[in-house]
Amino acid sequence: MTPSAKLRRQFFAAFWVEFRVVWPIVSGLVCAQLLLGMMVGYLEGWSMGDATYFTFVTGLTIGYGDLVPARLGTRLMSVVIGLSGILLTGLIAAVGVRALQEATGRDTR
Repeated sequence: MTPSAKLRRQFFAAFWVEFRVVWPIVSGLVCAQLLLGMMVGYLEGWSMGDATYFTFVTGLTIGYGDLVPARLGTRLMSVVIGLSGILLTGLIAAVGVRALQEATGRDTR
């Protein structure tokens, strides 16, 4: 096995171990985002597919602008979706950094 393949295998093994620790938080954030997105979609009269699409585009802070909530309440819910998406992205990035530290043996604790 090449050194890069070994490092990659160690990284994914460490990532899986670390991800299992934060799984309840990740799943809670994703469920909250989807619930809010479905509420936004219902109130705005969008299909379930459009509401799901809007949720992930907003949560990942991409924001294409093709679906835009028109009401104040749905706009506020969209802000919460975006903020929780930032938390989710940061959490996944932190797990990746920790897994890379484990895989390379560079523990900063």
